[in-house]
Amino acid sequence: MTDTVYGFLVTEKCFHCEMISTEFSLDPKPPLEEYREGEHFWNLMESAQTIRYNLKCRSCGRVVELKELLGLMLCTGCDPACQVDVLRKRLEPQRAWVYVAFGFLPEKKHPQLPDEKIALLEEYINQRRKSKTSSIRIVPGRLVSRIQNCYGEVIKDTDMLSLTPPNI
Repeated sequence: MTDTVYGFLVTEKCFHCEMISTEFSLDPKPPLEEYREGEHFWNLMESAQTIRYNLKCRSCGRVVELKELLGLMLCTGCDPACQVDVLRKRLEPQRAWVYVAFGFLPEKKHPQLPDEKIALLEEYINQRRKSKTSSIRIVPGRLVSRIQNCYGEVIKDTDMLSLTPPNI
């Protein structure tokens, strides 16, 4: 990982149309107040500290920018009709965990992470894992049936109190 930036994952929802919007904020405190933007009435759903990063090959130095990636979400199997849950059930005997690479919402307004970058991210994560008895499978966010109803677990740090990493 390279170009690591610490910030907040901010999720808002319009109570008028139920659209969900996400953003990455560098502000030391996430926004808490509701506001109106055009026809939308945005309310904060959740805010948690997270990181953004790129990948860099140690052998050749090639950098893969992950600017479209906002986070990874573990599929918890909340909707049996969802393509992600169908895949999760199919991969369960192989002890594979299914994560969704999601980008900024709404999807129609923001470019999403292309499949080639998802494959590189999956390779990176699996080579760094200590467990050889299971694996991680990463799929694009477009496979989620209805993100508004998804109960997936987003990787985030709800206990982190500073935007600077600890000195280890």
